[in-house]
Amino acid sequence: MQWLYQLAVSFYFLLIRLSAPFNSKARQWVQGRKNNWPQLEKQAANGKHWLWFHAASLGEFEQGRPLIEALKKKHPEFAILLTFFSPSGYEIRKNYPLADCVSYLPADTPQNAIRLLNTFNPAAAFFIKYEFWYNYLQKLQIKQIPLFYISLKLRPDQYFFKSYGAWFRKQLHAVTHFFVQDKQTAHLLNDHGFLNVSIAGDTRFDRVAAIAAKAEKFPAIEQFVANNKLIILGSTWPKDEKILIPIIKNLPQDYKIIIAPHDVSKSHVKQLTNQLESGFQLWSNFNPEAEARVLVIDSIGILSHLYQYARFAYIGGGFGTAIHNIQEAVTFGCPVIFGPNHHKFSEAVELIKLGGAFEVTNAKSAEDIFNQLVADELLIQKSSKICKEYVQAQIGATAIILRQVTPYLNYI
Repeated sequence: MQWLYQLAVSFYFLLIRLSAPFNSKARQWVQGRKNNWPQLEKQAANGKHWLWFHAASLGEFEQGRPLIEALKKKHPEFAILLTFFSPSGYEIRKNYPLADCVSYLPADTPQNAIRLLNTFNPAAAFFIKYEFWYNYLQKLQIKQIPLFYISLKLRPDQYFFKSYGAWFRKQLHAVTHFFVQDKQTAHLLNDHGFLNVSIAGDTRFDRVAAIAAKAEKFPAIEQFVANNKLIILGSTWPKDEKILIPIIKNLPQDYKIIIAPHDVSKSHVKQLTNQLESGFQLWSNFNPEAEARVLVIDSIGILSHLYQYARFAYIGGGFGTAIHNIQEAVTFGCPVIFGPNHHKFSEAVELIKLGGAFEVTNAKSAEDIFNQLVADELLIQKSSKICKEYVQAQIGATAIILRQVTPYLNYI
């Protein structure tokens, strides 16, 4: 099975290289790895003791960020190696100040795995949520480097638990401890012989709570909203926008709208604003004195702070692969609406049951929910309170993890 896995990995990386001339993300992936090793070896030559954090992309990084910050505060003697698989994580966080070295993860080959570990010799490794690269797991185990999974969430239909999944499950014995989000993941691991499991919760709640506590103020946004009410359409895709734009055109006049599309490329922003026709401004050239009902955020990095101003929000992605982060909104007590593809996210499922979130399945149901939230002040207040209380109940995963991993670091 090892050779078959290696063949699949090699084929996958070959496809990325072949698609690089035609796909910007693939091109970034390839170009970013061209001078990987000289840069990594230069950074590692400073003689520091290292902790290695690996995240697939930006969302997973934000999930691991509270633990990075907590470890740096408690153990400043360690340097942080931060690796990403995806350009969408690396390109945005390559200058993250708490990391001493930020890099793309070298391809998962036995040679690369042992070279990275020999170069940095980390005291411990932390893989965030997913990312099962089996050569790295194997070499970490051989070198007896503690490996922790953070905010792990598994489902019964994943390949680990299929009839053909025995080899993949076997590789998980390289993991020192699994810090999982929920009881389902803990039971799945326990049922297959893994008892080194703790239900810590989702560290992302610690992150969004910290953002809310120190949320940046935006006077220009406050001037834009003025005495009106605000709805935010966050991380939207074209399928979301097709449903939402007719709805927002018919909202009462005392409502302002912020649209923060997932894709902020000029081509998509142009496509979006063409549908708005008029009465909008772009954040990149925003003039608070100009009249506009819709503000389009054509950059990244501020959306998580903007939810503090919203009466309620729509979170995109639910009519595609999956919804985007709803935690950033609900931590401000902002009720959220999203499409049907949300079932992999326990917070979405639980908040629907509690009444802090609302599922829509088509244009008609979306219009109905928008109109209901616009008209019913008591519903907004109730849903907002539910969201705030839910987030408060989830906070604390970082402290649980920090307490259990610290003994592994004290020998330095």
